[in-house]
Order: sequence, then structure tokens, then C-alpha cells
Amino acid sequence: MNSPASTQATPLSFSRSRLVFWYTVFAALSMAANLGSQKLAYHVYQAAFAVPLSVCVGTGIGLVVKYLLDKAWIFRYEHRSVAHGARTFALYVLMGLGTTFVFWAVEFAASALFHTENARLAGGALGLTIGYLTKYQLDKRFVFA
Repeated sequence: MNSPASTQATPLSFSRSRLVFWYTVFAALSMAANLGSQKLAYHVYQAAFAVPLSVCVGTGIGLVVKYLLDKAWIFRYEHRSVAHGARTFALYVLMGLGTTFVFWAVEFAASALFHTENARLAGGALGLTIGYLTKYQLDKRFVFA
């Protein structure tokens, strides 16, 4: 039987391995949405500031996808009202600012080192992985607590 502490550690009463599996699947889906929309935005618009704009587009899309998946499936979190939902999303974004900085730093460092779009996107994938590992702990403790 789960103690309250173990239930908090696994919000859906998943075993640790199932929680890691589903969180990884959802992180991969969010990463695909982020990096795919970056790639699409970059190919649609290749003028001034094309890379930073594509990164912002991807970040926004990835953020929304990840939030919806985490809220519904990982944390099974329900909003009490529209205002509560807006505050929860704002807190989710706030918790993501530091992890987004890490993601962007790794992505832009890979771009600066290797000067290719594939390297930039691979750096983005690495940065997102580091960020998501940290973000889960922040979300569990502060956003969906």
C-alpha cells in the first residue's frame, strides 16, 4: 500500500518506472513539437533574426504541449476556476524560465560551435532533456502541489 509520501512522489500512483516512462514519452513528444515547429518556422522565415524567432516559436509550442500533457496525465491536476488555471499556467511558465535558459544556452552553444542547423537542433534536444529533468522536480513541488 502506498504511503502519502510515496503517493506524492508519483502523482498518478504509478510505480517509479512507469512514471519515468510516461514522463519521458511526454517529454519526447514535447521536444518533437518544439524542435519540429522550430524547423518549420526557420524554413518558412529565413530573414533577419530567423533563428531566434524559430527558437521562440518552438519554445512556445513545446511549452503548451508539455503543460497540457503534464497537467492531464502526469499530475492529474484539475483547476478550480479559470483564474486558478491561469495562475497555475503562469507558475508553470515561471518555473520554466530557468530551464528554458539552460535549453537555449545549450542550443545556441551547439550552433556557435558547429554552425549547422542539425547541430543547433541536437543542442536543443540536449538542453531540453536537461531542462525537463529539472522541471519535473520544480513542477511537482511548486506548480502541481
